[in-house]
Amino acid sequence: MRAHQIMTRDVVTVTPHASIMDAANIMLRCHFSGLPVMDDTGALKGMVSERDFLRRTEIGTGRRRPGWLQFLAGPGSAAADFVHERGRHLEDVMTTNPITVDEQTPLEELVHLMEANGVKRLPVMNGKTLVGIVTRTNILQAVASLAMDIPDPTADDQHIRDRITREIRKTDWRPADFWVTVRNGVVHLHGIIFDDKVRKATIVLAENTSGVREVHDHLCFADSYMESPED
Repeated sequence: MRAHQIMTRDVVTVTPHASIMDAANIMLRCHFSGLPVMDDTGALKGMVSERDFLRRTEIGTGRRRPGWLQFLAGPGSAAADFVHERGRHLEDVMTTNPITVDEQTPLEELVHLMEANGVKRLPVMNGKTLVGIVTRTNILQAVASLAMDIPDPTADDQHIRDRITREIRKTDWRPADFWVTVRNGVVHLHGIIFDDKVRKATIVLAENTSGVREVHDHLCFADSYMESPED
């Protein structure tokens, strides 16, 4: 999947001169956790999010730094905090130079950018034009949509067994003496493990194989044997 396949296209935006109160009300009314900030020419100037409203004097949450820390930070840092905590317009609190992506950015990179930069949304650009936004909700919707995939017509017992065996062989954590049996889509896993995390990974691999209805775990540690709780 790529950004253009999951992004929200009708993006609600605000201007840098909009008031803090107006933006907060839009976010509450529309159930948004953040908004792109666009100037009058349509250029993306920044992003405003719930985080930008956390440190505000109106609610008594302004920063109270010890004197020594204030001295080390310098007057510029103190002045910036003052503006962020008391500014009346979005240009005073917004995050400038936001991270953006283009329409062809793959899903894997979208997730990496969100995790690496601690952001919940990424504006999608076509050149200098905002064409959409990808949020964590969009990614959640992509995961949920997988449940509507068309069933695999080749997912019979033999195909399931072959696929699990083939995928397990590709891993560097596979159980020793591993084998699998399948009856009517119910998978039985057998083999020897030395770490319980391997058990979980093997079960997850089987559960993600097309056509699998249930997974029964018969994996055991080298010096023990465990019956599947389903049996």
